[in-house]
Amino acid sequence: MARIKPQALLQQSKRKKGPSRISATTIIFYALILVLVAFFVFATYRHWSNRSSLQPETHLSVSEGENAFVDSKKSELPGYAVLNTSKGSIIIELHKESAPEVVDEFIDLCQKGHFKGMLFQRVIKHYVIQAGESHGTGAEDWNLRGKQHTSMKHEAFMLGTSKGKHVNKVFDLFITTAPIPDLNEKLIVFGQVVKGEDVVQEIEEVDTDEHYKPKISIGILDVTLKQKI
Repeated sequence: MARIKPQALLQQSKRKKGPSRISATTIIFYALILVLVAFFVFATYRHWSNRSSLQPETHLSVSEGENAFVDSKKSELPGYAVLNTSKGSIIIELHKESAPEVVDEFIDLCQKGHFKGMLFQRVIKHYVIQAGESHGTGAEDWNLRGKQHTSMKHEAFMLGTSKGKHVNKVFDLFITTAPIPDLNEKLIVFGQVVKGEDVVQEIEEVDTDEHYKPKISIGILDVTLKQKI
């Protein structure tokens, strides 16, 4: 009987052994790797989700900042004009919302001294007084046409300028002394007298010629702009 060599017996014993067990250290190592990977994925998700949610808020804050800047600019505009006339002062509240372009032009002309020394050229009792000359579109021209209508849409003591002012390159002023029918067809209304109605009425009572021109000179000395009164 042949003897089996020790080396052959060793190899046979190795082949008969079962699979080796995984050590606890290896399990812990791989578990830590999985935890780190999961933490990285979670952190990345949180980062991008927070960033996407902050972007609309950033745009909103910028928009709100721009709106606040525009509102502050609007609030800085004068809200009132004081017409200092030879008969006294007339305080006008400017209608910035209803006629912004006209109010802006009026403010610009006031700052340039355009109305300083402007005379009242037409005075029609119980109707309107006009400062400045609009060359063919004055109160005398549309007085009778206005009286043919019956609708009364506006109160007295409204401030406006003729719609033909850009064509004639003038900016005249009309202050109504009674409700005028269809006023918007004739004037761009951009203000209202809030104090000094008695001054308007005093100007209204002066003597005029057949063309409604005052026999004595009455004019605007200057215009003072104010934010509040």
